[in-house]
Amino acid sequence: MSKRALITGVSGQDGAHLAALLLDKGYAVFGTSRDAELSGFANLTQLGIRDQVTTLSMAPNDFRSVLQALDRAAVDEVYNLAGQSSVGLSFEQPVETLESIAIGSLNLLEAIRFLNRPIRLYNAGSSECFGDTGTTAANEATAFRPRSPYAVAKATSVWQVANYREAYGMFACSGILFNHESALRPARFVTQKIARGVADILSGKRDHIDLGALAIARDWGWAPEYVEAMYLMLQQDAPEDFVIATGETTTLQDYVAASFEAAALNWQDHVRHDETLVRPTDIKTSRGDPSKAATKLGWAAQTRMCDVTARMVKAAIAVRMGEPPIDSSVEICK
Repeated sequence: MSKRALITGVSGQDGAHLAALLLDKGYAVFGTSRDAELSGFANLTQLGIRDQVTTLSMAPNDFRSVLQALDRAAVDEVYNLAGQSSVGLSFEQPVETLESIAIGSLNLLEAIRFLNRPIRLYNAGSSECFGDTGTTAANEATAFRPRSPYAVAKATSVWQVANYREAYGMFACSGILFNHESALRPARFVTQKIARGVADILSGKRDHIDLGALAIARDWGWAPEYVEAMYLMLQQDAPEDFVIATGETTTLQDYVAASFEAAALNWQDHVRHDETLVRPTDIKTSRGDPSKAATKLGWAAQTRMCDVTARMVKAAIAVRMGEPPIDSSVEICK
Protein backbone atom coordinates (compact mmCIF):
# COMPACT_ATOMS: atom_id res chain seq x y z
CA MET A 1 0.00 0.00 0.00
CA SER A 2 1.19 3.54 -0.73
CA LYS A 3 2.14 5.86 2.10
CA ARG A 4 -0.30 8.58 3.13
CA ALA A 5 0.82 12.11 3.93
CA LEU A 6 -0.98 15.18 5.26
CA ILE A 7 0.35 18.64 4.38
CA THR A 8 -0.89 21.59 6.41
CA GLY A 9 -0.47 24.78 4.42
CA VAL A 10 -0.73 22.83 1.15
CA SER A 11 -1.90 25.94 -0.71
CA GLY A 12 1.40 27.76 -0.09
CA GLN A 13 4.61 27.66 -2.10
CA ASP A 14 6.27 24.86 -0.14
CA GLY A 15 3.05 22.92 0.36
CA ALA A 16 2.32 22.78 -3.36
CA HIS A 17 5.86 21.78 -4.34
CA LEU A 18 5.93 19.15 -1.58
CA ALA A 19 2.59 17.74 -2.72
CA ALA A 20 3.97 17.37 -6.25
CA LEU A 21 7.07 15.60 -4.93
CA LEU A 22 5.11 13.16 -2.77
CA LEU A 23 2.67 12.37 -5.57
CA ASP A 24 5.63 11.53 -7.81
CA LYS A 25 6.80 9.11 -5.11
CA GLY A 26 3.44 7.35 -5.09
CA TYR A 27 1.97 8.87 -1.91
CA ALA A 28 -1.71 9.45 -1.27
CA VAL A 29 -1.60 13.17 -0.44
CA PHE A 30 -4.02 15.10 1.78
CA GLY A 31 -3.85 18.86 2.22
CA THR A 32 -5.56 21.15 4.66
CA SER A 33 -7.02 24.63 4.56
CA ARG A 34 -9.18 26.43 7.11
CA ASP A 35 -12.10 26.09 4.68
CA ALA A 36 -11.30 23.63 1.90
CA GLU A 37 -14.58 24.28 0.13
CA LEU A 38 -13.83 27.97 -0.36
CA SER A 39 -10.06 27.81 -0.90
CA GLY A 40 -8.92 28.11 -4.50
CA PHE A 41 -5.71 26.06 -4.15
CA ALA A 42 -4.32 28.03 -7.08
CA ASN A 43 -0.76 26.75 -6.62
CA LEU A 44 -1.92 23.14 -6.86
CA THR A 45 -3.79 24.02 -10.03
CA GLN A 46 -0.74 25.82 -11.39
CA LEU A 47 1.34 22.67 -10.88
CA GLY A 48 -1.37 20.53 -12.48
CA ILE A 49 -2.02 18.41 -9.38
CA ARG A 50 -5.22 19.86 -7.89
CA ASP A 51 -7.30 16.77 -8.69
CA GLN A 52 -4.71 14.45 -7.16
CA VAL A 53 -4.72 16.04 -3.68
CA THR A 54 -7.53 15.30 -1.23
CA THR A 55 -8.30 18.53 0.61
CA LEU A 56 -9.68 18.77 4.14
CA SER A 57 -10.86 21.67 6.27
CA MET A 58 -8.74 22.15 9.39
CA ALA A 59 -8.13 25.09 11.70
CA PRO A 60 -4.62 24.63 13.17
CA ASN A 61 -5.48 26.58 16.35
CA ASP A 62 -8.53 24.35 17.06
CA PHE A 63 -7.43 21.07 18.68
CA ARG A 64 -10.66 19.23 17.85
CA SER A 65 -10.37 20.25 14.21
CA VAL A 66 -6.75 19.03 14.06
CA LEU A 67 -7.60 15.74 15.74
CA GLN A 68 -10.48 15.09 13.35
CA ALA A 69 -8.35 15.79 10.27
CA LEU A 70 -5.58 13.46 11.41
CA ASP A 71 -8.03 10.71 12.32
CA ARG A 72 -9.92 11.00 9.04
CA ALA A 73 -6.84 11.02 6.81
CA ALA A 74 -5.15 8.15 8.72
CA VAL A 75 -1.73 9.25 7.49
CA ASP A 76 1.80 7.96 7.98
CA GLU A 77 3.47 11.36 7.73
CA VAL A 78 2.47 14.93 8.55
CA TYR A 79 4.24 17.97 7.12
CA ASN A 80 3.37 21.08 9.12
CA LEU A 81 3.81 24.06 6.80
CA ALA A 82 0.81 26.09 7.95
CA GLY A 83 0.81 29.47 9.66
CA GLN A 84 1.35 33.14 8.94
CA SER A 85 4.40 33.17 6.68
CA SER A 86 5.47 36.81 6.34
CA VAL A 87 8.12 38.31 8.61
CA GLY A 88 7.01 41.82 7.73
CA LEU A 89 3.33 41.12 8.36
CA SER A 90 4.16 39.55 11.74
CA PHE A 91 5.00 43.00 13.11
CA GLU A 92 1.45 44.08 12.30
CA GLN A 93 -0.20 40.80 13.38
CA PRO A 94 1.93 39.37 16.21
CA VAL A 95 -0.93 37.54 17.97
CA GLU A 96 -2.19 35.86 14.79
CA THR A 97 1.39 34.93 13.91
CA LEU A 98 2.08 33.30 17.28
CA GLU A 99 -1.25 31.47 17.39
CA SER A 100 -1.17 30.16 13.83
CA ILE A 101 2.40 28.87 14.15
CA ALA A 102 3.01 27.95 17.79
CA ILE A 103 -0.51 26.84 18.78
CA GLY A 104 -0.89 25.09 15.44
CA SER A 105 2.26 23.02 15.91
CA LEU A 106 1.36 22.25 19.53
CA ASN A 107 -2.09 20.99 18.51
CA LEU A 108 -0.56 18.70 15.90
CA LEU A 109 1.93 17.26 18.39
CA GLU A 110 -0.74 16.71 21.02
CA ALA A 111 -3.19 15.19 18.51
CA ILE A 112 -0.56 12.72 17.30
CA ARG A 113 0.22 11.80 20.91
CA PHE A 114 -3.50 11.39 21.66
CA LEU A 115 -4.09 9.13 18.65
CA ASN A 116 -1.09 7.01 19.67
CA ARG A 117 -0.25 6.08 16.09
CA PRO A 118 3.25 5.87 14.55
CA ILE A 119 2.82 9.14 12.66
CA ARG A 120 6.01 10.96 11.67
CA LEU A 121 5.91 14.75 11.90
CA TYR A 122 7.93 17.34 10.00
CA ASN A 123 7.73 20.89 11.34
CA ALA A 124 8.74 23.96 9.36
CA GLY A 125 11.25 26.01 11.32
CA SER A 126 13.02 29.05 9.92
CA SER A 127 16.46 30.61 9.66
CA GLU A 128 14.82 33.70 11.19
CA CYS A 129 15.11 31.88 14.54
CA PHE A 130 18.87 32.46 14.54
CA GLY A 131 18.67 36.21 14.17
CA ASP A 132 21.80 37.95 12.89
CA THR A 133 24.52 35.34 12.36
CA GLY A 134 27.25 37.79 11.36
CA THR A 135 30.29 36.07 9.86
CA THR A 136 29.50 32.68 11.43
CA ALA A 137 27.24 30.24 9.59
CA ALA A 138 24.47 28.86 11.80
CA ASN A 139 24.16 25.12 12.33
CA GLU A 140 21.86 22.90 14.39
CA ALA A 141 23.69 23.81 17.62
CA THR A 142 23.54 27.60 17.12
CA ALA A 143 21.50 29.49 19.71
CA PHE A 144 18.25 31.15 18.68
CA ARG A 145 18.06 34.96 18.83
CA PRO A 146 14.76 35.82 17.11
CA ARG A 147 14.21 39.42 16.04
CA SER A 148 10.59 39.39 14.87
CA PRO A 149 7.23 38.02 16.06
CA TYR A 150 7.47 35.51 13.22
CA ALA A 151 10.87 34.31 14.39
CA VAL A 152 9.67 34.06 18.00
CA ALA A 153 6.74 31.88 16.88
CA LYS A 154 8.95 29.65 14.74
CA ALA A 155 11.50 29.24 17.55
CA THR A 156 8.66 28.25 19.87
CA SER A 157 7.47 25.57 17.46
CA VAL A 158 10.99 24.14 17.05
CA TRP A 159 11.41 23.81 20.83
CA GLN A 160 7.92 22.27 21.13
CA VAL A 161 8.90 19.60 18.61
CA ALA A 162 12.16 18.89 20.43
CA ASN A 163 10.30 18.59 23.75
CA TYR A 164 7.75 16.09 22.42
CA ARG A 165 10.48 14.11 20.69
CA GLU A 166 12.45 13.80 23.93
CA ALA A 167 9.56 13.46 26.39
CA TYR A 168 7.30 11.08 24.46
CA GLY A 169 9.62 9.37 21.99
CA MET A 170 7.73 10.77 19.00
CA PHE A 171 9.24 10.84 15.53
CA ALA A 172 9.13 14.61 15.20
CA CYS A 173 11.71 16.90 13.64
CA SER A 174 12.11 20.45 12.37
CA GLY A 175 13.71 21.70 9.22
CA ILE A 176 15.38 25.06 9.84
CA LEU A 177 15.18 26.36 6.31
CA PHE A 178 16.93 29.44 5.00
CA ASN A 179 15.31 31.56 2.27
CA HIS A 180 14.01 29.55 -0.66
CA GLU A 181 12.08 30.86 -3.64
CA SER A 182 10.08 29.81 -6.69
CA ALA A 183 7.51 31.18 -9.10
CA LEU A 184 4.84 30.26 -6.53
CA ARG A 185 6.04 32.90 -4.05
CA PRO A 186 3.22 35.32 -3.04
CA ALA A 187 3.53 38.88 -4.30
CA ARG A 188 4.16 40.31 -0.80
CA PHE A 189 7.59 38.62 -0.62
CA VAL A 190 10.41 40.86 -1.78
CA THR A 191 11.80 38.25 -4.19
CA GLN A 192 8.50 38.06 -6.08
CA LYS A 193 8.09 41.83 -5.85
CA ILE A 194 11.45 42.19 -7.57
CA ALA A 195 10.72 39.58 -10.25
CA ARG A 196 7.34 41.07 -11.11
CA GLY A 197 8.81 44.56 -10.99
CA VAL A 198 11.42 43.58 -13.57
CA ALA A 199 8.71 42.06 -15.78
CA ASP A 200 6.60 45.23 -15.47
CA ILE A 201 9.53 47.48 -16.32
CA LEU A 202 10.48 45.32 -19.30
CA SER A 203 6.90 45.53 -20.61
CA GLY A 204 6.69 49.30 -20.04
CA LYS A 205 4.03 49.03 -17.36
CA ARG A 206 6.19 51.04 -14.92
CA ASP A 207 9.72 52.41 -14.73
CA HIS A 208 10.85 51.64 -11.16
CA ILE A 209 10.30 49.62 -7.99
CA ASP A 210 10.65 50.76 -4.38
CA LEU A 211 12.72 48.69 -1.96
CA GLY A 212 13.91 48.97 1.63
CA ALA A 213 17.31 47.96 3.01
CA LEU A 214 19.50 46.63 0.20
CA ALA A 215 22.46 45.89 2.48
CA ILE A 216 20.85 42.92 4.23
CA ALA A 217 22.36 39.55 3.28
CA ARG A 218 20.57 36.22 2.93
CA ASP A 219 21.09 32.65 1.73
CA TRP A 220 18.70 32.12 -1.21
CA GLY A 221 17.84 28.68 -2.58
CA TRP A 222 15.31 26.99 -4.87
CA ALA A 223 12.11 25.83 -3.13
CA PRO A 224 11.49 22.58 -5.10
CA GLU A 225 14.88 21.33 -3.85
CA TYR A 226 14.14 22.29 -0.25
CA VAL A 227 10.93 20.27 -0.05
CA GLU A 228 12.97 17.20 -0.97
CA ALA A 229 14.98 17.78 2.23
CA MET A 230 11.71 17.79 4.18
CA TYR A 231 10.82 14.41 2.72
CA LEU A 232 14.26 12.97 3.45
CA MET A 233 14.07 13.99 7.11
CA LEU A 234 11.05 11.74 7.64
CA GLN A 235 12.74 8.77 5.95
CA GLN A 236 15.57 8.55 8.50
CA ASP A 237 15.88 5.89 11.19
CA ALA A 238 15.77 8.51 13.95
CA PRO A 239 14.27 12.03 14.07
CA GLU A 240 16.70 14.96 14.01
CA ASP A 241 16.53 18.67 13.20
CA PHE A 242 18.42 19.92 10.14
CA VAL A 243 19.58 23.27 8.79
CA ILE A 244 18.74 23.51 5.07
CA ALA A 245 20.61 26.15 3.08
CA THR A 246 22.88 26.63 0.06
CA GLY A 247 25.82 27.76 2.18
CA GLU A 248 26.21 30.92 0.06
CA THR A 249 25.12 34.32 1.41
CA THR A 250 24.69 37.40 -0.78
CA THR A 251 23.24 40.87 -0.25
CA LEU A 252 19.79 41.90 -1.38
CA GLN A 253 21.52 44.42 -3.65
CA ASP A 254 23.32 41.57 -5.40
CA TYR A 255 20.02 39.68 -5.66
CA VAL A 256 18.38 42.77 -7.21
CA ALA A 257 21.28 43.27 -9.63
CA ALA A 258 21.10 39.62 -10.75
CA SER A 259 17.34 39.89 -11.27
CA PHE A 260 17.65 42.92 -13.53
CA GLU A 261 20.63 41.42 -15.31
CA ALA A 262 18.46 38.41 -16.21
CA ALA A 263 16.35 40.83 -18.26
CA ALA A 264 19.37 42.78 -19.60
CA LEU A 265 18.52 45.81 -17.44
CA ASN A 266 20.62 47.94 -15.06
CA TRP A 267 19.03 47.86 -11.61
CA GLN A 268 20.42 51.28 -10.68
CA ASP A 269 18.21 52.85 -13.34
CA HIS A 270 15.02 51.38 -11.88
CA VAL A 271 15.29 50.96 -8.08
CA ARG A 272 14.39 53.60 -5.49
CA HIS A 273 14.93 53.41 -1.74
CA ASP A 274 11.83 53.68 0.43
CA GLU A 275 12.52 54.11 4.15
CA THR A 276 8.98 53.05 5.04
CA LEU A 277 9.77 49.54 3.80
CA VAL A 278 12.51 49.03 6.40
CA ARG A 279 11.33 46.71 9.22
CA PRO A 280 11.32 47.83 12.89
CA THR A 281 14.03 45.23 13.59
CA ASP A 282 15.73 43.21 10.91
CA ILE A 283 18.50 40.69 10.43
CA LYS A 284 21.54 42.20 8.75
CA THR A 285 23.21 38.92 7.79
CA SER A 286 21.90 35.36 7.66
CA ARG A 287 24.32 32.47 7.02
CA GLY A 288 23.59 28.77 7.07
CA ASP A 289 25.76 25.69 7.42
CA PRO A 290 24.04 22.73 5.66
CA SER A 291 26.87 20.26 6.23
CA LYS A 292 24.81 17.97 8.49
CA ALA A 293 22.14 17.65 5.79
CA ALA A 294 24.83 16.75 3.26
CA THR A 295 26.33 14.11 5.55
CA LYS A 296 23.20 12.48 6.96
CA LEU A 297 20.53 13.16 4.32
CA GLY A 298 22.72 13.18 1.24
CA TRP A 299 21.10 16.51 0.38
CA ALA A 300 22.81 19.56 -1.08
CA ALA A 301 21.39 22.59 -2.88
CA GLN A 302 21.93 22.48 -6.64
CA THR A 303 20.61 25.93 -7.59
CA ARG A 304 22.61 29.09 -6.89
CA MET A 305 21.22 32.56 -6.27
CA CYS A 306 21.79 33.86 -9.81
CA ASP A 307 19.78 30.95 -11.24
CA VAL A 308 17.03 31.51 -8.66
CA THR A 309 16.69 35.13 -9.80
CA ALA A 310 16.71 34.17 -13.49
CA ARG A 311 13.99 31.57 -12.97
CA MET A 312 11.85 33.98 -10.95
CA VAL A 313 12.18 36.73 -13.56
CA LYS A 314 11.53 34.38 -16.49
CA ALA A 315 8.38 33.10 -14.77
CA ALA A 316 7.17 36.66 -14.04
CA ILE A 317 7.74 37.67 -17.66
CA ALA A 318 5.82 34.62 -18.84
CA VAL A 319 2.87 35.60 -16.65
CA ARG A 320 2.90 39.10 -18.14
CA MET A 321 2.70 37.48 -21.59
CA GLY A 322 -0.14 35.18 -20.55
CA GLU A 323 2.00 32.02 -20.61
CA PRO A 324 2.45 29.29 -17.98
CA PRO A 325 4.82 30.66 -15.31
CA ILE A 326 6.58 27.48 -14.15
CA ASP A 327 9.98 26.85 -15.73
CA SER A 328 12.90 25.63 -13.63
CA SER A 329 15.32 24.99 -16.49
CA VAL A 330 17.10 28.36 -16.48
CA GLU A 331 20.79 28.13 -15.59
CA ILE A 332 23.04 31.15 -16.06
CA CYS A 333 25.47 30.96 -13.13
CA LYS A 334 29.09 30.79 -14.12
